[in-house]
Amino acid sequence: MKKSRIAAIDIGTNSIRCIIAEAGKEGTFKILDDEKATVRLGEKLAMTGVISDEAAGRAIEAIQRFRKLAAGMNVEAFEAVATSAVRTASNGKELVATLSKELGHEIKIISGEEEAELTAASALANFDMSGKRYAMIDIGGGSVEIITACGNHVEEFYSLDLGAVVMTDRFLTSDPIAEGELRKLQRHVKESLKRTFSGNKISVDTLIGSGGTLTAIGCMAMQMLKDNYVSIHGYEVLRSEVVHLQAMLVHRDLKGRRTVPGLNQDRADIIVAGVVVIDELMRFFEANRIVVNERGIREGLLIRAMKRLGLAAGNGTLPTWKDAVMEFARSCHVDEPHATHVADMALNIFDALELPFGLKKSDKKLLEAAAILHDIGYFISYGSHHKHSYHLIRHAELFGFTPRERELIAQIARYHRKSLPKRKHDAFQSLKEKDQVLVARLGGILRLADGLDRRRNGLVQSVSCQFAGTTITIHLTAMEDISVEIFGANAKKDLFEKAFGSTVVFATA
Repeated sequence: MKKSRIAAIDIGTNSIRCIIAEAGKEGTFKILDDEKATVRLGEKLAMTGVISDEAAGRAIEAIQRFRKLAAGMNVEAFEAVATSAVRTASNGKELVATLSKELGHEIKIISGEEEAELTAASALANFDMSGKRYAMIDIGGGSVEIITACGNHVEEFYSLDLGAVVMTDRFLTSDPIAEGELRKLQRHVKESLKRTFSGNKISVDTLIGSGGTLTAIGCMAMQMLKDNYVSIHGYEVLRSEVVHLQAMLVHRDLKGRRTVPGLNQDRADIIVAGVVVIDELMRFFEANRIVVNERGIREGLLIRAMKRLGLAAGNGTLPTWKDAVMEFARSCHVDEPHATHVADMALNIFDALELPFGLKKSDKKLLEAAAILHDIGYFISYGSHHKHSYHLIRHAELFGFTPRERELIAQIARYHRKSLPKRKHDAFQSLKEKDQVLVARLGGILRLADGLDRRRNGLVQSVSCQFAGTTITIHLTAMEDISVEIFGANAKKDLFEKAFGSTVVFATA
C-alpha cells in the first residue's frame, strides 16, 4: 500500500508542536519527527487580552520552519489546530490567518470541547482501562481539558481556563513564590472545579494526563525515585509524589527550579502553577495516581487525520498486550513455536510456585511476555543475543505495559542465558530491591524452561512441580527421549535455584 505522511500541528498557549507520522496498516502509524517551539503565545494574555507582537513573531518563525520540515519529509496531509490562547485573544483570528498563510494550509481554531475530544482519542488509543472509572486530563498553557469515562465509554467533556501560563501570570508574580499567592491559586482552582462539577463528587482511582506539565512531573518523579526507564509514556506518579514535588518546587526560586533534575529549563517559570493544578485535580477526584500520556492532543490530531483520509482501522478496537507482544516478536522473525512452547512451560512452573512463594498474578503477564520475546535478539545476531533482546525490548512500544514493566520484561529476557545478575550489571543494580528479586525469580523460571526445549522441537509435553523441603522436583512427560532437554535444563537451573533457595531435580514419567 502507498504510505501517507501526515503532519499534526498543535498551536498552544505555551508552545507549538509539530509531529510528522507515516500511516501504516490497520490504522497504525510510525512517528518520523516531533518538533517543539516554545513561543509563549499566552504571555501576559490574562492582563492585556492580546497576543503580543513578540509572541506572534516567534509563532510565525516556528510555522515557517515547520512548513520547510514538512516539505522536506514529503508530507501529504496536514491537521493543524490552535487552542486556548488564540481562542481568548482579541487578535487571535488575525494571527491564525497569518499562520495559515505561512503554513500553506488551513489552521482551525478549536473549542475546549474539541481539545478534550482529541485528548480522549489519544488516551483511549494508548491505555486499556476496561471496567475502570477514571478521568483523562490535558493541561496546556491556557486551559485544562477534563474527560470523565468508564472503560472505553466517554461520559462528559469539560474545559477550564486553568492553564499553567495563565495561572502563573494571574497569581504567581513573586520569586520565590509567596505563600499568600500560592494559597490564592489553590483556592481559585478548587472553586473552579466545584463550580464546573456543580457539587457532584466524582471519585476515580486513576487520572490519565497529557501535556507538558504532566511530562515534566513524570520526568521529575522518575529522577527523584532514581527509576532508569527509557520512556515516560505510561509512567505512574502517585499523589504523594506530586505533593512532594510541589513542596520542593515552591521553596525554590526560579534559578533553583532550573536545576531540578528532569525539569526542562524552559518550563521552570510555569511549573509551580501546573503542579498546583494537578495536585488539586487529584485531590478533587480523590485519585491516588496519575498515568502519563506522552502523546496527547497531537496524537489525537493524527488519529482524526487518518480517519478523514480513510486510513484508520475498521473496528476501532484496542489490541491486547499479548497482541502487541506477538506482533513485535514476529517483526523480529522470532522462532514462534519455540517461543510459545517455552512460554507454556514457564507458565506451568509459575502456577506451581505462585502460592508457595507469594508471586502475583501481574507477574505472570511479565513472564509470558519475556518468554515470547526472549530470543528476539537473534534479529541482530546470535552472539550476545540475550543482550540484544534486552535492548530491543526496553526500547519497544509495547501496548499495555508501563515503563517499569517494559524494563522488567527486558531484564527477565536478558537473563535467559549466560551470566547471572552481577554487581557490575548497572541496569540490574539500578532496580529497586523487590524488582531485583522478581527479575531473578522470573528470569530463573524462563532460563530453566528455555533449557527444557534445548532442541527447539517441543518434546516436553507437560511440566509439574512437587515440593519436599528445599527440593523442588520437576516432573516431565514426553513421548520420546528427552535426555538432551534434561541436560539443557540442568545446565540452566542455576538462577532458579539461587532465586528460590531450592534444589531442582528432574523426573520423567
